[in-house]
Amino acid sequence: MLTVLELIGIAAFAASGALAAVRARLDVFGVIVLALTTALGGGIVRDILLGVRPPAALVTWPYLAVAAGTGLVVFQFHPTVAKLRRSVLLLDAIGLGLFVTAGTTTALHLGAPPYAACLVGMTTGIGGGALRDVLLREIPLVLRREIYAVAALGGAVIVALGHRLGLPAGPVTLVGAALIAGVRILALWRKWNAPVARKLDG
Repeated sequence: MLTVLELIGIAAFAASGALAAVRARLDVFGVIVLALTTALGGGIVRDILLGVRPPAALVTWPYLAVAAGTGLVVFQFHPTVAKLRRSVLLLDAIGLGLFVTAGTTTALHLGAPPYAACLVGMTTGIGGGALRDVLLREIPLVLRREIYAVAALGGAVIVALGHRLGLPAGPVTLVGAALIAGVRILALWRKWNAPVARKLDG
């Protein structure tokens, strides 16, 4: 079940990357590259930070197949996919929760201290989207609006605390993932944004 949910998250991330590529008028190759980058970039960065060679996303063919296949589907049927924006955002929130908690748990199991594991977990969730925006020459969305990275970090902290207290990993991971997805969905519904500095005079 967790593998299925993870693949759903990959598909949702890939769809968001592919839609961004379509809006930027990239060709089919560019759409697939953005889909792969958004879906798998965070996990690859995680594995590089943790010294995992080669990164799991590059040797697990279903991850690559789902991300690339989603990119092709979005390229072909992007008007229909764009109308399903709410569904894509819901799946994206679930994927974020799963990726962050999995990344945090992986880091803890490989011996990373809790604070580092939290940062690695957060990076796993937001890294792909940040790379997508950089490739499109935009300021990453997670740095300028919406409650995204904050929700990711909160869920990672829950997982790290549970590990420190010796609580069962499975339930703690599910609670962390649910917290991330819940906060993300609530933020989208209520249109919450992180505070920004007041505009400078002059």
